Parts: sequence; C-alpha cells; structure tokens
Amino acid sequence: MISDLLKGKTQVHEQTRKATASGWIGSVLEYYDFFIYATASALVFPQLFFPSEDPRVALIASLATYGVGYIARPIGAIFLGHWGDTHGRKKVLLLCMFMMGGSTMGVGLLPTYEQIGWMAPLILVLLRLIQGFAVAGEISGASTMILEHAPAGQRGFYASFTLQGVQAGQILAAAIFLPLAYYLSPEGFESWGWRIPFLLSFIVIIAGFIIRRSVDETPVFNAKVEDSKDQVLPALTAIREHWPNMLRVMVMSLMNVIPIVATVFGAAYAVQESYGIGFSTAVYLWIPVLGNIIAVVVIPFVGKMSDGIGRRKPIMFGSLGAGLLSFAYLYAISIHNMPMAIALSLLMWGIIYQGYNAVFPSFYPELFPAKVRVSAMAISQNLGTMITAFFPAVFIAIAPPGSENIPLKVGSFALAITLLVAVTAFTANETCRSELE
Repeated sequence: MISDLLKGKTQVHEQTRKATASGWIGSVLEYYDFFIYATASALVFPQLFFPSEDPRVALIASLATYGVGYIARPIGAIFLGHWGDTHGRKKVLLLCMFMMGGSTMGVGLLPTYEQIGWMAPLILVLLRLIQGFAVAGEISGASTMILEHAPAGQRGFYASFTLQGVQAGQILAAAIFLPLAYYLSPEGFESWGWRIPFLLSFIVIIAGFIIRRSVDETPVFNAKVEDSKDQVLPALTAIREHWPNMLRVMVMSLMNVIPIVATVFGAAYAVQESYGIGFSTAVYLWIPVLGNIIAVVVIPFVGKMSDGIGRRKPIMFGSLGAGLLSFAYLYAISIHNMPMAIALSLLMWGIIYQGYNAVFPSFYPELFPAKVRVSAMAISQNLGTMITAFFPAVFIAIAPPGSENIPLKVGSFALAITLLVAVTAFTANETCRSELE
C-alpha cells in the first residue's frame, strides 16, 4: 500500500513537471512569435510595408498592425476557451501552438510593399489576426493546465512558469535580433535579416509538440468532463455567473501598458529617426534582453511568495511601482542616457513589474470554476489586452515626434492605468488558499 501511494505521488509530480514544461515551452513559442512582430513593427515594418513621405504616418500605421493582433484576441478567446473547457486543456494548447507558428513563418516569407504593393500590408494584417487569435488561448490554457496539475499550496509557484516562458520568449526574440542587427549592414538587415527570426519559429514548434503531447489531461477537467460537455457555450455561463470577476480580470489586464511602454513605444521613441534620440537598433535591443533575463530569475520567487502572502499584495505593489518607474525610464531615453535607461528597465520591468506578471497566471484562473475556467480567463484577459492594443497609437498621438514633455505625457498615462489595476486587485477575493472547484 505504501509503495502504491509513493508511486501515485511520483506520477502526480511527474505530470506536474510535464505540465509546467508544456506551459513554459508553449509560452516561449507564442510570445517569441508575438514579440518578434512587436520588435519588427517598431524597427523595420514602417519602411518595408507602409512607405510614406511622412515618417510619422508610416510609424503609426506599422504600430497599428501590432494592435490588430490584439483585436482578434477576444474572438480567439471565445473559440479557444470553448475548446479548452469542453474538449480539454491539452487539445487547445496544441491548436494554439500550430496556428501561432504557422502565421509567424508566413510573415517571414511575406513580400514587401515594393514587391507586391498593397497586398503586402493586407496579408501582413491577416497573418497578425491569426497570431492574435491563436495567442488568445495560450496563457489561459497553459495557466489552467499547470494550475490543475499543481499540488495544493504551490499553485502560485508552478503557474508562474507560464510567464517565465513569456519572458524567455522575449529574450529569445531580442537575442536573435541582436546579432543580426549588429553584424549585418542596415541594408542587409532591412532587406532579409529581419526575416530570419520569423522563420526560426519552426524549431520551437517541434519542441513544443513533443512536450505537449506527453502531458495527461488535468484531473480537475477529467472530474468535470461530463458537466463541461453539457455546456452549450461556456462563455455564456461565465458571463452570466461570474461577470464581476471577469470584469476585474479585464481591468487588471490593462497592466500590459508597461511592456508596451518598454518594448513598443520605448523602441520607437529610442530608435526612430523622427524622434531624434538616435539610439542604435543593436544597442537598444539590449534593454528588453537584460530586463527579461532578470525577470526569468525573479518570477518563480514571486510566484512562490504569493503562495505565502497571497496574490493581491504583489499585484498591487508591482502595478504602482512599475507605473511610477515608467516616468524615469522614458526620461532616461529622452536625455540620451543609455546606462540609466538600461538600469531603470532592469528595475521597472525586470523586478517590480513581476509582482503582477508572476502572480496573475495563478490568480486569474483561481477566480473561476473548472467548467468555465479557460473561457472566463481568456475572454476577460484578452478584452483587457485588446484595449491596450490601442495604447501605442495613443502614445504616438499624445506624444508625436517633435513634441515636448514626452516622458511626462506617456508616464502619466501609464501611471493612471496601473493605479486602476491596483485598486481593482484590492477589491478581489484572496485565492491562494482556496480549493479548486
């Protein structure tokens, strides 16, 4: 009997490790793909797909396509959330991975505006819509998969690896861009070098498939599978019965403003000639790389800490702290101080922001029961991030090239959002010691 008990525990821990690895590698792929697009939209897409005599028009158009991916996410959340709640967490994660990888490789093969005219930006937008559709189910599906496999009292620790994978994907994206930007001539990078990161995503697809197919469906889903199949549309059940927590998750997901400030607007502000800062592409790309390296180390510690002190406190501290530091980070760019910009990025994004980032993968799914967990989290989170899709264009509108007080304008906007997030987290129930339904 004792040996059977030990064997059972070993199998449980093995599945926990496999589920965690599955969530991690999937997040690496999905957000590697998502962030190489974000980087390219700031650095090269304005010139390649949106030529204009006015560089501001080209920049706004390019960053708008970055936002298009977020517009597709609520639609993807409904479809993929339904799939995850009725057919299983494992199946939806495999579907997400192949859709994301295929669309990313399509971007890498896409002819430019000069080659095929208006069809180039049109196809680019279509591929970005597929990216957004696919990524809508990744975080909610992976977080739920890990959470439902994790031992009681350690859900925050294990679920945090979902976001560690996100940060690792960003590191990988920037790390591949760095040598290309450094060793290639500007002409070579713009003509073909930028395509390499998009085409390399097939390697991660293969690794992710191998890992994900070996993971068992979660015990929580298996216990509820009959109830789940009876649902016509989990999204309707979630909205009808759990709308207050869905609203909270939607508002807290506006914290995406911080990575947008750091990697999207920050990149455009630092690199685009129209802003006159003049950071080189190769040098600027070190900022997100170093910030994310720190984040990869910090995330599991914050996740584990949330198992002890609760989910709300780290989220509130991380939100307010990151919002305040956004002023200083943008100010460092404005005065052309690269060492200061790097140091503040490490503090804002690498450390303080992880109070939110490491905790929401456990906090959000814990707010909902198993039969609607993927749908409720996916829909509400992606509605929030869809709103943030418009932030780059808003930042360009309120702080266009040539305007004054850019750090103050953009920083004030970011702080207002993070303050709202902190207040919303305070109103939610603490979930770290609750039983999963």
